[in-house]
Amino acid sequence: MNARQNAIEFVGTQTSPNGRGDFRNTSLTELYASHVFTESVQKERLPAEVFESLQQTVKRGGGLDPSIAPAVAAAMRDWAMERGATHYSHWFQPMTGETAEKHDSFLTPAGDLKAIAKFSGNELVRGESDASSFTSGGLRATFEARGYTAWDPSSPAFILENPNGATLVIPTMFVSWTGDSLDQKTPMLRSLDVLNRQALRLLRLFGNETASRVECTLGVEQEYFLVDRQIALQRPDLLVCGRTLFGARPPKGQELDDNYFGAIPERVLAFMTEVEFELMRLGVPIKTRHNEAAPGQFELAPTFETTNLALDHQMLVMQFLRQVARRHGFLCLLHEKPFAGVNGSGKHNNWSIGTDTGENLLNPGDTPESNLQFLVFCSA
Repeated sequence: MNARQNAIEFVGTQTSPNGRGDFRNTSLTELYASHVFTESVQKERLPAEVFESLQQTVKRGGGLDPSIAPAVAAAMRDWAMERGATHYSHWFQPMTGETAEKHDSFLTPAGDLKAIAKFSGNELVRGESDASSFTSGGLRATFEARGYTAWDPSSPAFILENPNGATLVIPTMFVSWTGDSLDQKTPMLRSLDVLNRQALRLLRLFGNETASRVECTLGVEQEYFLVDRQIALQRPDLLVCGRTLFGARPPKGQELDDNYFGAIPERVLAFMTEVEFELMRLGVPIKTRHNEAAPGQFELAPTFETTNLALDHQMLVMQFLRQVARRHGFLCLLHEKPFAGVNGSGKHNNWSIGTDTGENLLNPGDTPESNLQFLVFCSA
């Protein structure tokens, strides 16, 4: 037999591995956000005045009081080490479409061949990276290559486990030493700030004096293809490009519309369950899973969240789709058009804006007068 026939024969004997995603042993409510430094965890571990100051920054978008950083760092370190963390990482999103991270140990030599666990306020708030190896769009000369990561307190820290331990992951921005953004998060946060200020200005013109902040919300639907890894290994184009560059049309595509919302294959369902298990521990509110229109195509969709948090969670969704797929003998394709002749994979962004008092600014009004505000925001 040739390599392709061997691969097909191997795929026919594949079964689902015993993964970590067993919801029978853990309730959904106990599992959800169990690996996140949530507001409730912060309230339990931080002094009251430190907690209030941090929440003021998170919920009102004000500047961070540097004096609270040591207390937050100590609480974050203790919480993470209780869960097996040995390192911390400033996690950021350079202009590559991927995330980036550097792991630093909590271990600090204390003399006489002894050591202590240390994580200072400065280490929490700022990190340093050689930015010369990251895409910059020509913003810097080589001798200006220094880059800084800056803590984003509006996106909570979380624990990522590995087979031999765990890492405290801290969402951050990534900027040059001159203040130019070198990532995707910084311009997004700046745009949210501008939208908040201008939306409040418009609301005041309509007589709304109660709203103090306008937030964007986002729900990202992630479509993807799964290909058996043994077959994908026969296709260098899939491995290198994440899509096919040539090939024959399949004998059966999506002509009969029988895949959409169809029964989910057992191996795929086991994969989906483990993905959801991993993501729910990190506070990603996964809501929906189903077959998509094309053969081998599926969708995962979370509940909407504030935009900054939703985008961080979207990066985790893509990361775990790829990681868990490998454990289950699949290759996960996130390219928008991996195969000719069948549907591509969309990433629908369900976006809205609303006030901190609960008013959805994209809801039509009940009267011509109240509808005027909706029309202004809809056309702005």
